[in-house]
Amino acid sequence: MRSIAIFGAVGALVAAVALPAYAASKPAETAATVQQLAAVDAQSLVVASDATAAPLSRGTFSATTPDEIEKKKAEEAAKARAAAAAASVASASNTSFDIGRYALASPGSGEVRYPLPQGSYNVSRTVGGAHQGADMLAPAGTPIYAAAAGVVRASAESIGGYGVAVMLDSVVGGQRVQTTYGHMIYGSRQVQAGQTVAAGQLIGFVGSTGRSTANHLHFEVWVNGGLMEPIAWLGANAG
Repeated sequence: MRSIAIFGAVGALVAAVALPAYAASKPAETAATVQQLAAVDAQSLVVASDATAAPLSRGTFSATTPDEIEKKKAEEAAKARAAAAAASVASASNTSFDIGRYALASPGSGEVRYPLPQGSYNVSRTVGGAHQGADMLAPAGTPIYAAAAGVVRASAESIGGYGVAVMLDSVVGGQRVQTTYGHMIYGSRQVQAGQTVAAGQLIGFVGSTGRSTANHLHFEVWVNGGLMEPIAWLGANAG
């Protein structure tokens, strides 16, 4: 009995000494904070070594300083004025022009005809300096005829300084002849680009559009690419 008691006491002593030491050697569990738990679950970004930075496009965005705003307003106002002018010209070009009392073909014969009826005009000036045609003064509404048969190269309500004008490409006596008829009345053109016309065919009416200060026909003649004096050319070729 004494031996059992001694072994029991020794075992109790060993347990009392060993257990605290084991507890001290075991890693302590630390308390995790909310921030630490969030960090563990957080997403991560891995950038490849060959990744490049893409340029940022401004697209339609732009700076709007007071000067830029004023410039934009001026541009919009200019566009509005241009649109109004175009609408005015289009309206004028749609005006019906009464041709019932005019001959649809000029009197005369041959490959070349006078562009205005004889006795209806006076020549105020002709080729010289920067002026490349003959100005044939005539009352507004005087009929204008094609000087030669050909194809209409241009026909519009506004062709530069010519104003309302028609341009023809013809062949006369085997030569290339280009004739221009400028300053017609708005809406009076009787032919369109690409149309074939006969010599002496009615193509429009005398007016004062474009760079003009009085009613007249600006008549221009080019033969094989060279400028001709129109009145002398008519005198030599018109029937």
